[in-house]
Amino acid sequence: MFEMLMNPRKGERHPWELFFVGIFYASLSILLVSWIFSKDPVLARYSGILIVTFTVMFSMPFMYYTIKLEEKKVGTLGTWGLLKEHEKAIKAFMWLFLGFVVALSFWYIVLPSPDNFRAQVETYCAINRPGSFDNCIEQYGLKQDSKATGFITSSERLFVIFTNNIYVLIFTLVFSLIFGAGAIFILAWNASVIAGAIKIFSGAGLSALPYNLARYMIHGIPEIAAYFVAALAGGIVSVAVIRHEFGTPKFWEVLQDSLNLIIAAILILFLAALIEVFVTPAIF
Repeated sequence: MFEMLMNPRKGERHPWELFFVGIFYASLSILLVSWIFSKDPVLARYSGILIVTFTVMFSMPFMYYTIKLEEKKVGTLGTWGLLKEHEKAIKAFMWLFLGFVVALSFWYIVLPSPDNFRAQVETYCAINRPGSFDNCIEQYGLKQDSKATGFITSSERLFVIFTNNIYVLIFTLVFSLIFGAGAIFILAWNASVIAGAIKIFSGAGLSALPYNLARYMIHGIPEIAAYFVAALAGGIVSVAVIRHEFGTPKFWEVLQDSLNLIIAAILILFLAALIEVFVTPAIF
């Protein structure tokens, strides 16, 4: 039923509609997990992962059929025309992602159970406060044994962030190669981490939500766009293999298109890292 909520062609024609689909999918996920697993003594501790899993399940059909649609376009246009055509899919994915972030941020504030974003808070502390990791997670009601690392400079932080983002890009590419739409898990996870960070800075008030959403979207939009570009690159190769196009002229065109997308993703990712380290702190 959910796969009929939004089809790829309509999504590319009206990408902004995916924003509301993303809100619906993420909201339904967090409400279902809170309702079904909140009383379970074991699974309740992993609510943050379960929320991401449910969101992925709902989004998988749209992601898969969009990638199939994009693979069909390879060979019908030139390089720049093809990149321009892929832009429609990237916009649709970005609106879906933004819907995830807004919905999860809202529900994390309204339903302030630490278990709903335990893993997300730990990830936030590991990236943003490595020198006081234990104090960071305890500040938000969590406890975990770990070793803290020292203070890092802006240039070192740029290297750490860009390297970490490249790892995520690689995993996104691998996931999409193994299963065309598999990268949606990593992207939904990143949406939940951003939402967890927004909840941390917004506290218990919804009034601060727009401000903190803008704070993370400045560098988050190009960063996530890079991941979606990589996911699309791996996805169209995966679909081409499934269609038994390996070794044909069409397959080599798909590989060339994918390589162009990967190069573009790396460049966008580096720009996002620069914005995160030097621009976002200057504004906020």
